[in-house]
Amino acid sequence: MTSSAMPSPAHASVLDLAPVLPVVVIDDAADAVPLTRALVAGGLPAIEVTLRTPAALDAIRAIAAEVPDAVVGAGTVISAGGAADAVDAGARFLVSPGWTPALLDAMKGSGVPFLPGVSTASEVVALLEQGVTEMKFFPAEAAGGTAYLTSLSAPLPRARFCPTGGISPASAPAYLALPNVGCVGGSWMLPRDAIAIGDWPRVEALAREAAALRAR
Repeated sequence: MTSSAMPSPAHASVLDLAPVLPVVVIDDAADAVPLTRALVAGGLPAIEVTLRTPAALDAIRAIAAEVPDAVVGAGTVISAGGAADAVDAGARFLVSPGWTPALLDAMKGSGVPFLPGVSTASEVVALLEQGVTEMKFFPAEAAGGTAYLTSLSAPLPRARFCPTGGISPASAPAYLALPNVGCVGGSWMLPRDAIAIGDWPRVEALAREAAALRAR
């Protein structure tokens, strides 16, 4: 299974669900459901919960069980075990910062769509050889940004990307204007001070602004 098939809503690819894929670091699993509801209400249904904290898997379980309108995925997947644990917890897609043959095999065998991370043309070509056409471009700004992705579009037109890493509301529209970019990843709609006090209306408002970026 390649990353081109995505479960509902609308059987869409994760790249096509919204212009921005929130990259969520959750320290307290109790925040997962209200945070996700705020993002969904703001128009961002796909949520990438990174496997960087002890609360991540519990957060994915809670979102999968209690927020049916969300498409929850797991990010920072760097091992076969991490992929399996995330899917067992309810993740509906997987995102990795990079890939190896072993990790790619695990993601292919996971039963859910996935976005393996790339930052070079050779990595993109290697994934295309494996039938994978949708990828994470990371770290986007450090790896060359929009200029690099523009350079890839002509020789590698089948590859589509979710650039992540250093992207802001100011730079996101330039990425989204590229023909080989489906969405961008970011966390600017999740300010830590808002999460700390449970200011979910602020998160919803920032999510709504991010969801409107495509129209600019």
